[in-house]
Amino acid sequence: MRFRITTILLIALALPTQAYAQRQPEPPAVPPQIQGGPAPFEPDLMRLAEILGALQYLRALCGANEGQKWREQMQALLDAEAPTAERKNRMVANFNRGYRSFQQSYRTCTPAAGVAVRRYLEEGSKISREITARYTN
Repeated sequence: MRFRITTILLIALALPTQAYAQRQPEPPAVPPQIQGGPAPFEPDLMRLAEILGALQYLRALCGANEGQKWREQMQALLDAEAPTAERKNRMVANFNRGYRSFQQSYRTCTPAAGVAVRRYLEEGSKISREITARYTN
């Protein structure tokens, strides 16, 4: 179950947004978490949550007409990767930070906002690929 969402995010971020896949493949089994500590990919997961928040705001601002796509991706990530309230709260805080950081500085879609979207799509895709490659069988 863990990393299913990482695979889904990898697919969502790697494909053009118009060709978003409806059905995602099942990922392989997940290795056990390090006992007593955070997962080794925790910082990447938090960054991914922040990227999803930024994309939710920027894609809507720039007229992507995707509805709640990135918020739904975040919810799926929470469902798969946030078994504790503390972890869920940290992930939500990162999503909100990504959303609000652009909400405070962008009121209209500008060329710079378009560049930010492209960079975040690339970075999110890279993070998803790396987590999947390193921590799944």
